[in-house]
Amino acid sequence: MFRRRIIICSQHAGTQTRVRAALEDDFHHFRVEIASAEGRVTRVDGAAPRQPYTLCGDAVARLDSLLGMPISPTAHEVTRVTDPTEQCTHLFELAGLAIAAAARGTALRLYDVEVPVRQKGRTRPRLSRDGAALLAWEVLGSAIQGPMPYAGVDLYQGMARWALTALSTDEAEAALVLRRATVISLGRGMPLDAQVHAKPSGNCYSQQPRRASEALRVIGSTLDFACTPERLCADDLGWLSFKEYGDGC
Repeated sequence: MFRRRIIICSQHAGTQTRVRAALEDDFHHFRVEIASAEGRVTRVDGAAPRQPYTLCGDAVARLDSLLGMPISPTAHEVTRVTDPTEQCTHLFELAGLAIAAAARGTALRLYDVEVPVRQKGRTRPRLSRDGAALLAWEVLGSAIQGPMPYAGVDLYQGMARWALTALSTDEAEAALVLRRATVISLGRGMPLDAQVHAKPSGNCYSQQPRRASEALRVIGSTLDFACTPERLCADDLGWLSFKEYGDGC
């Protein structure tokens, strides 16, 4: 069982908002903090407590490309502002979720995802939001088999475009969170620590061909939360509380 948790907490004061978001799964542990005022992003920062490659944390600086963008309730809007392939995928998507929370005025959001080990290419990924079951798919290979309206949607080909036009903003966000977790869960069956460095696929910051050979594999960075989901983001709870600013979520 692959698990991923995302927690987003916000503080709102008039037209100013601070949002902190944490993500943890078997392969990653990232944090993002954004501030907004008058409807625009005024500050963005991040951290990589646990990363698969040595250069992943360097991508925090690339989040500065989001400064000044209008906040939007659509998390995917960040992809219109800058090139996602020059970002750490997970930091970047987490920033999008944080910005969307700021735009919506969401005080607290919790996503929990679990993806069972594939059997003959099949799995049944599930997502809960704020403690309530929301999505459950039947997946074969890269194609969602059901239920409707997801049947026939491919995880790799055009899913974001489809979700943003066919679903409500909130459900599209959840669906794309589940899509990302389902895709990366494939790593559970791979000998990741046998890699010397990132693959030069061009898909993200560390995998850009010009720097992939310098993005060395962090041996032992993969953990297993199959039987201990309560440990996910446990180390982030104090930070997420905003206690240094008074009461938080």
